[in-house]
Amino acid sequence: MTAQRPPKGRPHLHTARLRLEPMSWDHLDDLVELDADAEVMRFLGPARRRDEVVGRMTERLSPSDDALGLGFWVGFERERFCGWWALAMVRPATAELGYRLARHAWGRGLATEGSIALIDHGFATAGVELIVAETMVVNRGSRAVMAKLGMRHTHTEMREWSDPLPGAEQGEWLTAISRAEWEAAASRRA
Repeated sequence: MTAQRPPKGRPHLHTARLRLEPMSWDHLDDLVELDADAEVMRFLGPARRRDEVVGRMTERLSPSDDALGLGFWVGFERERFCGWWALAMVRPATAELGYRLARHAWGRGLATEGSIALIDHGFATAGVELIVAETMVVNRGSRAVMAKLGMRHTHTEMREWSDPLPGAEQGEWLTAISRAEWEAAASRRA
């Protein structure tokens, strides 16, 4: 992974197969198509209409996250849109990792590959000390990505939902990895 510029804006990141570029309004059509796919959204809620995606763009393009070199990125394999990845501050020195991929990108290691790039960036250049992530317990695919990243399960949280998704009764799977844990894993890989 290489970063083209230091924080004070999200850098373009590159992996063996992905080009991650800061999310912008130019990506709206791809994001609308992604969120309109009911299968992509099955662990997140109902498929979203264009106006709902537009409504979320302000949050996704947060100037405060961007100033820290964090926020949302969109990923492309060659020139094909694959989805988005996010690393956003949730507390001082703690960022939350997220990702949402198009079906054509599933099962190929791209979620892990893009997440590694963001975690490296978060710890190496953005000053993050802890990265957290969560998913529904029933979302085995996302849990597998978190395990491949070396994120440890911290606890399962039961939440009340007004319109629960199937499997919500099993709870939310919360994970974390510290800078020290990431660096120790990196030294073992080297």
